[in-house]
Amino acid sequence: MALLSAKEAETLLQKVLALSKADEMEATLQGGRRAWTRFGVNSASTSGDTDDLSLVINSHFGQRSGVATSNTLDDKGLERVVRAAEEIARLRPEDPEQMPFLSKQKYEDISVGFDEATYNAGADVRAQGIAATIDPSRAKNLIAAGLYDNGGGFQAIANTRGNFAYTRSSLASFTTTVRTADGTGSGWGSEMSHRIGDIKAKAVGARAIEKAELSRNPVAIEPGNYTVILEPNAVGDLVSFMTFFFGARQADEGRSFLSKKGGGNLVGEKLFGDQVNIYTDPNYATAPGDPFDNEGLPAVRMDFVRSGVVKTLNYSRFWAKKQGKEATPGPANIIIEGGTSSIEDMIKSTERGILVTRLWYIRLVDPQSVLLTGLTRDGTFLIEKGRLKSAIKNFRFNETPVKMLNNIEMMSPSVRITGSERVGEQLPVLAPALKVRDFSFTSLSDAV
Repeated sequence: MALLSAKEAETLLQKVLALSKADEMEATLQGGRRAWTRFGVNSASTSGDTDDLSLVINSHFGQRSGVATSNTLDDKGLERVVRAAEEIARLRPEDPEQMPFLSKQKYEDISVGFDEATYNAGADVRAQGIAATIDPSRAKNLIAAGLYDNGGGFQAIANTRGNFAYTRSSLASFTTTVRTADGTGSGWGSEMSHRIGDIKAKAVGARAIEKAELSRNPVAIEPGNYTVILEPNAVGDLVSFMTFFFGARQADEGRSFLSKKGGGNLVGEKLFGDQVNIYTDPNYATAPGDPFDNEGLPAVRMDFVRSGVVKTLNYSRFWAKKQGKEATPGPANIIIEGGTSSIEDMIKSTERGILVTRLWYIRLVDPQSVLLTGLTRDGTFLIEKGRLKSAIKNFRFNETPVKMLNNIEMMSPSVRITGSERVGEQLPVLAPALKVRDFSFTSLSDAV
């Protein structure tokens, strides 16, 4: 019951809208399935399979709004949640920035984002993928742990102004960390896709095993500025943090690296290297997004950065009205265009540098420059004369992706990433590996 068709969802939502006594109301219905298998110490540990169906009501009385949520969807439950939202709205203070709900919109059918096999895959499929990592890890006296999950769902919205939207999507991901028995080496691999058939669990495990073996007994080298090869997950994590500031209001109010001195924003200014292109496209084949954003605006293809120039910022409906601009939907995905070089090409071209598998514990230090700090992990290596020389201890970095994207020397083709800070789950993200100069490492870390 958790995956309703568009017709089933609309029928239920129209029933809910008929209960409204508010000036206007919007109802959001969402449901789906998530199934997973965890493994640790070379053995499957837990497995689960859940589905849920929930309803969110947003009622408006003038400039007051109230929101209530329920997963009890019988007649009494529907009545109760609608009345709860209305009662909350009556008690709330007025919000001068509240916008009326959208009238009827036209949405694209992005059916490519849903895959039946991914939604329905069972524990047997996940067990096969997990075994492809556990068995070779055990044979090499390594210790594997991780998670394989799959599922999907739908979302439908309807309001009393006549708008209705529906979408469904699927998602599968396989992630593993492999450690050496002595605890000195660690490797990591991950893949995520809306099609479970795209996930090559054996290859993911093989990468993690290779990194674990190569990273044994790391040596310490001095922190400083280095030529660095960042694998796609590291690049995606850093650039995704930067895209959180692609909102026009943040920039116009002076709260962003895109703020212009004296007021306004830096749209039209060249802030990055010529090869930097960042955009969103809900129809992108390997990382499709939803056909509407959280305000209900239809998703569209938009360039945020083209040839290093800032082209577009996200205007919410309120800020667009205030600034006399056209509202733009939030991004359906983040696509960072890549190049043609391989990571092997990058290593061969490097006289002295560092290869970084991924980053974690990334935190924002300064929104005005998007200065970030965090740690490397799961395979950090010294490169000398075009070859991996040795594993090295992990570093803390202090770096801004703005500077990083001005120091690019080589780029690989882009791939869909998993990410370390829930990046990739919130929005699909495609990123390349990058070779960049003068990347700043500030201290050593004892973490493996």
